[in-house]
Amino acid sequence: MISVCIATYNGEQYIEEQLKSILNQIGLEDEVVITDDNSTDSTIEIIKSFNDIRIKLSVNDIRLGATANFNASLSKASGDIIFLSDQDDIWLKEKVSICIENLKYNDLVVSNCKVVDENLDVIHESYFKVVHSKKGIIKNLYKSTYLGCCLTFNRKVLDTILPVPNELMMYHDWWIGFIAEQKFDVYFESKPLILYRRHSTTTSSTVGKSKNNLIFKIKARIQLLVLGIKRLKELINDS
Repeated sequence: MISVCIATYNGEQYIEEQLKSILNQIGLEDEVVITDDNSTDSTIEIIKSFNDIRIKLSVNDIRLGATANFNASLSKASGDIIFLSDQDDIWLKEKVSICIENLKYNDLVVSNCKVVDENLDVIHESYFKVVHSKKGIIKNLYKSTYLGCCLTFNRKVLDTILPVPNELMMYHDWWIGFIAEQKFDVYFESKPLILYRRHSTTTSSTVGKSKNNLIFKIKARIQLLVLGIKRLKELINDS
């Protein structure tokens, strides 16, 4: 069973297009787990308008913030294969089949994507080429190439990464990449499988120069190391 996990907030402009691209690829027994962080626009109404039993929508009573909302979505996943999704991208038609095939031999798959603008005009044909995506603890500590919306993994990975620390200064994909590099078999799929939309309301700066200052970057990476090592030690003690 597949669980597609989406954490939404004020995504009315693109969520319908994204959901259509996902629902067209998954089976009747699969699910799309959406946790909405108290959107103030029509995001919730658009999601409900699909009237699709595969969509499992939960709305937070209060705003939790990005990481806690993401944790909420993942914690509700029932499947043994987990796809992460942003609210504003578009899945290309072979995404699910290619990722599932790769998961036969790996625990986590990082798929490539085309970087597009809000009108879907291509900015970069390959995200991998822009950021030089590949495995490596040091490389991905310096600049993570584990792009959240391009991650697919099995239940073992899910159980290991949860919960993502709410105090994490970086995004959840840095955390997943750090843990996966040391615990699991990871595969980078070079074929672009989504249209990764960058627009004026995008919150992260995964393409181009980061807006964070040097002190923040250093503190964030030290924190990731400390929290990551702590989690890995806990896993060893529990085994």
